[in-house]
Amino acid sequence: MSIFSPGFQGRPRPQSDRTPPGQYLTEDFPVLSAGPTPRVDLTRWQFSITNETGRQYSWSWPQFMSLTQERPHVDIHCVTRWSKLDTNWQGVSLDDLLETVETQAEFALVSSYGGYTTNLPLEDLTGGKAWIVHTYGGQDLDPEHGGPARLLVPHLYFWKSAKWVKGIRLLDYDEPGFWESAGYHSYGDPWREQRYQGD
Repeated sequence: MSIFSPGFQGRPRPQSDRTPPGQYLTEDFPVLSAGPTPRVDLTRWQFSITNETGRQYSWSWPQFMSLTQERPHVDIHCVTRWSKLDTNWQGVSLDDLLETVETQAEFALVSSYGGYTTNLPLEDLTGGKAWIVHTYGGQDLDPEHGGPARLLVPHLYFWKSAKWVKGIRLLDYDEPGFWESAGYHSYGDPWREQRYQGD
């Protein structure tokens, strides 16, 4: 005997026309990580971009903080089906960081303190679409949410916005990252529900 009435779908979850298919809205900011939370000393923090010839461009924390700061106001969408609207961040545009980098690469592999990686087409990091952010909601970014700095690529599922970002390697080919190697979609467009390979 069924304990639910026919057609019972459970408690409806809030949605919006800004919510991609299969997502629900949350007021919380869930913490999801593949491993332990790294604690990064700002005196030793460094962010680098390495082009396809091996040339490295690096910024210490003081150098990074001296760059032009932007304040993205964006919606974010997690592959675990929650979406959070109107989030506020502060950080440095990838356009600014890549401005002096000599490259003909088409792909990027992002790496994090702790060993996490994720891959993206380079064009998804440019054109005002991506930032390295250090502030959320007017406060320093908590380590649980990727502090001291994380990648923010809000038009893709949030696993692409790598926490504890350490560097970006520019490549002539697409190299799968951590979750992509485990079966997640290589691109991850939430509006096309690209959660897993084959979606």
